[in-house]
Amino acid sequence: MENNSLSVVTEFIAAVKVFDFEKVATLLHPQVQWEQPGDNRFSGLKKSMEEVFGMCGGMFEVSEKTLSLAEVKSYAVNGDAVAVNLVWKATRADQTLDVENVDVYTVQDGKITAVTVFTADEQQENSFWGK
Repeated sequence: MENNSLSVVTEFIAAVKVFDFEKVATLLHPQVQWEQPGDNRFSGLKKSMEEVFGMCGGMFEVSEKTLSLAEVKSYAVNGDAVAVNLVWKATRADQTLDVENVDVYTVQDGKITAVTVFTADEQQENSFWGK
């Protein structure tokens, strides 16, 4: 089970890094539960793949299409859960986002069914993403 979970999440992260959203869609459960931290326009629980894609599209728009997964630092596995330490970067106007996150993915039957995102700098994210 651990190898399968790691494989699914590794594929997912690789697809996100190169903006392969068709591949991303094959790895997310249609009713994925995605919890985004903070107090900004993208915070809160998303309850489907469509809501997650809507959030991501909004992030690309607000970041003026500069949002990128800059670095994947590590993966850690515990059964069907995989924690990934990564760095997101974006710039717009006079603001920069350079934040380290830990995302915890739950994998069941080859699909990501839940994601909980932890940010190392909630204030920076709230400021960058705005209300």
